[in-house]
Amino acid sequence: MSAQLRPYKAFFPQIGLRVMIDASSVVIGDVRIADDVSVWPLVAIRGDVNYVSIGQRSNIQDGSVLHVTHKSSYKPEGNPLIIGEDVTVGHKVMLHGCTIGNRVLVGMGSILLDGVVVGDDVMIGAGSLVPQNKQLESGYLYFGNPVKQIRP
Repeated sequence: MSAQLRPYKAFFPQIGLRVMIDASSVVIGDVRIADDVSVWPLVAIRGDVNYVSIGQRSNIQDGSVLHVTHKSSYKPEGNPLIIGEDVTVGHKVMLHGCTIGNRVLVGMGSILLDGVVVGDDVMIGAGSLVPQNKQLESGYLYFGNPVKQIRP
């Protein structure tokens, strides 16, 4: 077993074809990584209390942390982390229990909190904070703390 891929309870990461995971990164538990994905140095992807799904041709850059939200009476399904296809997650990004569409760029150092939904073809500027349960409409640039729609 690779040191980068670790089980959690009954779950073991599912890895597609032609996936690159740097030796300094760790993928734990219920994580589903599609074909042609790259995970760069010092990334942590943890599917412990829900699942993480990363779509084809996406890349997770250095130092990012990807996590989920547990299931509860308040939110029975919790918040999995779902990343679409052709997504770039910049350096030192924090993604927590959110859904990201296809062809999205999440700028360096950005934070996306529980329940966030990002539409397709979105750019999120570096250092942005996307607050809990915020929805970002497809086709726009967003930036700021808290994030604001800037332009198409």
